[in-house]
Amino acid sequence: MKLLDGKTAIITGGSRGIGKGIVETFVAHGANVAFTYSSSAVAADEIIKALVTTNDVKIKAYKSDAASFEDSQKLIDEVLNDFGAIDILVNNAGITKDNLLMRMTEADFDKVIEVNLKSVFNMTKAVQRTMLKQRKGSIINMSSVVGVKGNAGQANYAASKAGIHGFTKSVALELGSRNIRCNAIAPGFIETEMTDKLDEKIVQGWRDAIPLKRGGQPEDIANACVFLASDLAAYITGQVIQVDGGMLT
Repeated sequence: MKLLDGKTAIITGGSRGIGKGIVETFVAHGANVAFTYSSSAVAADEIIKALVTTNDVKIKAYKSDAASFEDSQKLIDEVLNDFGAIDILVNNAGITKDNLLMRMTEADFDKVIEVNLKSVFNMTKAVQRTMLKQRKGSIINMSSVVGVKGNAGQANYAASKAGIHGFTKSVALELGSRNIRCNAIAPGFIETEMTDKLDEKIVQGWRDAIPLKRGGQPEDIANACVFLASDLAAYITGQVIQVDGGMLT
């Protein structure tokens, strides 16, 4: 059963990690997908080549900086021109610049807020008019369990993700009457290319502390995104859903 058949989605930061998993899973569920990347056109092209051979949908990558208000406006115009509609927006672009507060620079704080939080404003603002005209839409913002509980050495990241929660709930209240839903997903420990570089003993320690005794996979987050993007979630808005294997239980 293809839950997103005929729908068109934009996914920011879709060339690696969780974003790549969302692109692949959305395509598998029948969605036409526009996704962005920041630097690696080669990686984006490889994703498209791998997916177009087995799926009868439209897929296109765009080099775009979601932290730029102007880039976000331009991206929406280009996607509308190429695809004709936008039903789903997944705000997934994000970075970390971890450090203890006493060592954290103003630049590192500002950059994380700009990429992680302001990008969500930029893209939501840019897509709002289209969804209002359509009188439908699903916006999914990628947060983190760190935005729920905080984490030492990640004050900037935690602040950006907690800000997403307040933004998500406010947008849900503003746009709900137009059948536009806005939710956030808060992933726990997800194993990606980045975690592959960490010491295996440390990673195993994290796994052991999770009730389900494993790290999450990108498809675990992608499956939650599919649900929130689909009509199965038609009565769900303003929520922050933790996908963390029970980490914060």
